[in-house]
Amino acid sequence: MYNFDFVKPSSIKEAVEALGTEEAQALGGGQTLIPTMKQRLAMPAKLVSLSGIAEMKGVGKNAAGELVVGGATPHATVEREAGDYPALAELARHIGDPAVRNRGTIGGSLANNDPSACYPAAVLGSGATVVTSNREIAADDFFEGMFTTALEDGEIITEVRFPIPQAANYQKFEQPASRFALVGVFVAKLKDGVRVAVTGASEEGVFRWGEAEKALSSGFSPSAVEGLSVSADGMIADLHGSAAYRAHLVGVLTKRAVAAAG
Repeated sequence: MYNFDFVKPSSIKEAVEALGTEEAQALGGGQTLIPTMKQRLAMPAKLVSLSGIAEMKGVGKNAAGELVVGGATPHATVEREAGDYPALAELARHIGDPAVRNRGTIGGSLANNDPSACYPAAVLGSGATVVTSNREIAADDFFEGMFTTALEDGEIITEVRFPIPQAANYQKFEQPASRFALVGVFVAKLKDGVRVAVTGASEEGVFRWGEAEKALSSGFSPSAVEGLSVSADGMIADLHGSAAYRAHLVGVLTKRAVAAAG
């Protein structure tokens, strides 16, 4: 490790001001940033911890009936308190191990946008809104590729608003060492149609499977996606699985998610 300044603001305003200084970096749960710093792959001069901001923690519902999760809320809290959205609570229950679930935060996960993370699938699959210190960003506009989002320098995720669907489920084929998704599929049946979001499979990060969405919006059953497939082009290929294998898993897990949700 190396020397750096550490500040722990108690409000969003203070955090934004601290992040306005040169070479400052926001710190959520530190599950990615701290190991990265240990390897000298990132060397911020100042860490701005978001863990002391009470207004960015907790799970509740707003007047519109959406489930609202504070950006600094740990996964374990989502697991315990997101009972109004069972698919989201169940997703949180299978992230990492107990240490990761008690330290890692939803805002940190989304800001990092790891191509195999679970929360991006839930956010995109739900059609959620990412609320930041500056604005509101629709899920379809937030994710811009592997480890890339619409967030600007110094902008932090303060909360995420999830419309609660009529039915939803997340299926993850887990990479056993990391517990990240080798492939994960989140399916949500909303009043205006079905959304299918896939994580872990593509080199571009989380994406929506439009062909499956169209078929499932016409008939929400596993048989609706029978015969459909995604192309292996652009899929991740590594020692854990080939591109073709990941493409195949997308179809398998989509059917399982629909069956479990229905």
